[in-house]
Amino acid sequence: MAFRLSDEQRAIREAVRAFGEEEIEPVAREHDEKKEYPADLVEKAAELDFVAPSIPVEYGGAGMDTLSTIIVTEELWRADPGIGSAIGSRGFGSNMIRKYGDEWMKEEWLPRIASGESACCSCISEPAHGSNVAGIETRAEKDGDEYVIDGNKMWITNGTVADVAVVMTKTSPDEGHRGITAFLVPTDSEGFRTEKIDNKLGIRASDLAEVILDGVRVPEENVIGEVGKGFYQLMDFFASGRASVAAQAVGTAQAALDAALDYADEREQFGQKIGEFQAIEHKLAEMATNVEAARSLTYRAASYVEDGDDQLATQFASMAKLFASEHAVDVADEAIQVHGGAGFVTDHPVERYYRDARITKIYEGTSEIQKNIIADNIQ
Repeated sequence: MAFRLSDEQRAIREAVRAFGEEEIEPVAREHDEKKEYPADLVEKAAELDFVAPSIPVEYGGAGMDTLSTIIVTEELWRADPGIGSAIGSRGFGSNMIRKYGDEWMKEEWLPRIASGESACCSCISEPAHGSNVAGIETRAEKDGDEYVIDGNKMWITNGTVADVAVVMTKTSPDEGHRGITAFLVPTDSEGFRTEKIDNKLGIRASDLAEVILDGVRVPEENVIGEVGKGFYQLMDFFASGRASVAAQAVGTAQAALDAALDYADEREQFGQKIGEFQAIEHKLAEMATNVEAARSLTYRAASYVEDGDDQLATQFASMAKLFASEHAVDVADEAIQVHGGAGFVTDHPVERYYRDARITKIYEGTSEIQKNIIADNIQ
């Protein structure tokens, strides 16, 4: 299956790449070292429709299709994974609002997210429940015309900067995944607290937090979709989420490959450029091949997500995430090897790419979980 980008998609790629080269790359190292959230770059990216680009035009978004959105993600992460994550994650949870939320939720929050005014976070994982979503313990108990939410969420992207959260809870604790309900929770609600996690290995410019919900009260109208249907609603977005992580991995791998190519053309040993040695040529050839293979698989997954083919979208999104994330780490590792000792210090960006790439093997389902999903779909 060949993927030929439309003129519009090529223009989107060029625009995001220019933004990355001009605005992100010059400050990437500083934001990583200071673990500093790039609020000013988020604002600039929003002006160019790079924040939550899939939000429909009627709600203030760019209304991009899945492949175009994937291209935005890839190019932001190519410029810098940490800042790319901070920009690209501003809309986490907005797809749940868009598809299952009441009209008032869409009108109140989607334009604010698309414009960069507000950020959204999706509260799913818990300290004892990562891959096992059905096992979450956060409770939402009915009290009159309100629900009272108590629980603890962990590894929440945008936890301390979000203005609204999509919170997965148990409304019927004894019913497993059938008892899960999604709620729209403003983060300024009484009892909603966050604790920043800043000792991360990589993507340090992105916000990560633990979220504590202590007697948070929300009206029953804040149920997203239907009571007891939250797990099924969430499943609708795993394919697109995993395709997005695959795009993150592709962008990171491409950045590492670009750095290796540049260094191999500059560094000289034994009277010639190291890129002229066959050992280095073979490394670069394998790296480039794996990046292109990952990109092709990711774009194919995006096409199935866009077409609404649930079975193929699930299968290929997991394949893309597995392949792209594993090879992003490998390509970044080889980029360090090409740099030799210079790759082991922060003078060059490849050590950062190596650290940043590692998360793509973990979130949105670990590599091991992806293998389970793929096996289930091919048998």
